[in-house]
Amino acid sequence: MPYFDTASAAPLHPVARQALLAALDEGWADPARLHREGRRARLLLDAARQAAAEAVGCRPDELVFTPSGTHAVHLGVTGAVAGRRRAGRRVTVSAVEHSSVLHAAEAAGDLIEVPVDRGGRVLLDAFAGALTADTALAALQSANHEVGTEQPVAEAAVACRAAGVPLLVDAAQSLGWGPVAGDWSLLTASAHKWGGPSGVGLLAVRKGVRFAPRGPVDARESGRSPGFENLPAIVAAAASLRAVRAEAATEAARLRALVDRIRARVPALVPDTEVVGDPERRLPHLVTFSCLYVDGETLLHELDRAGFSVSSGSSCTSSTLTPSHVLTAMGVLSEGNIRLSLPPGTTADDVDRFLSVLPGVVTEVRERLGATGAATGAGADPEEADAAELVVDALGKLCPIPVIELAKVIGRVRVGGVVRVLADDEAARLDIPAWCEMRSQEYLGESSTPAGPSFTIRRTT
Repeated sequence: MPYFDTASAAPLHPVARQALLAALDEGWADPARLHREGRRARLLLDAARQAAAEAVGCRPDELVFTPSGTHAVHLGVTGAVAGRRRAGRRVTVSAVEHSSVLHAAEAAGDLIEVPVDRGGRVLLDAFAGALTADTALAALQSANHEVGTEQPVAEAAVACRAAGVPLLVDAAQSLGWGPVAGDWSLLTASAHKWGGPSGVGLLAVRKGVRFAPRGPVDARESGRSPGFENLPAIVAAAASLRAVRAEAATEAARLRALVDRIRARVPALVPDTEVVGDPERRLPHLVTFSCLYVDGETLLHELDRAGFSVSSGSSCTSSTLTPSHVLTAMGVLSEGNIRLSLPPGTTADDVDRFLSVLPGVVTEVRERLGATGAATGAGADPEEADAAELVVDALGKLCPIPVIELAKVIGRVRVGGVVRVLADDEAARLDIPAWCEMRSQEYLGESSTPAGPSFTIRRTT
């Protein structure tokens, strides 16, 4: 059964498994103790730190291990902001940062979000312009976790250096593929993203960066990450990082070719589908696309039944029914969203089988939702074909029903006429404008009515 969700968690690398088992026997003692067992544990911890620092591109004494990547982000953001409390409390971030960065920034200071383009890449001039005298910290991911777009970290680091603002880089998605370029100040990552065991993160803080750990402090990990180190997991994490780096160039070229095939074939095989994310500056193993007129949760379940483990940023798969903040910031379609992140070893046969299954699954889900003919406006009443305006009442209906009902009636108004969609589903604010972009119709905007939000679309073709 192909597992296509390594952006969430990668399968344990064989080297990690071997190192973990060996370290369980050799690294169980307290590395802070001076007896023989403690010294042996300390040697293992120091070797792991050295290996991880080499992969990150920092000094060993600049890197500490944490209980998770999220914990590393929280420590990094709060510690950096506290260390620069005299400068101010503003934290400048891209609008597509991981939720751990956004939540930590909101808790530590005043969050300033910088917009991105339709490919998910931060607007560099706007990012530099948001670095004011009272900015304590800037944060920019190395690559996006949902769409794979690589960010201009090196250029952002130059702007941060000129403004005297430290830059924290969330490298969780990219560190297994290579070091992060640029003169960054802090960096975080998570072992389970590259095939290490879960429960291990890392935080690098360059020498000279003002940093004040928040909360109780003990003698472990330079006082930055309190608690007894999970030494076997740390050893396995460092060993697997070194192993995946040795394989990265070969695997990146192979997986990029497979992803290129998916990016090209999915829109050809599945009508009304949008591939999102930067087509060139992206991670080699990750591709995201969104399908019109599809319930994301049902689509995930059907693909799982067909043998494919994938993930989604669609609001239709969320318990809160709120669209992905990444897709929202990009202004792209959220309904029917599918993310594939291929693990090392994925074969062309795996990809071809997915491509053979996907069209039938999407068609079946669309038929269940009554979306047959939505793409062409089939079923239009000839007596209404010249209407100047129609109103669609989709209040109380969830994604993707408002868009389906819009698509069914757009052919009933004359060119230049308008359709007003009443919809209170949060996803409508994103998906109706995205539908207009995909179908070359003019989106006129949203207004408030006594019944609820109203979205106006002008027919142009």
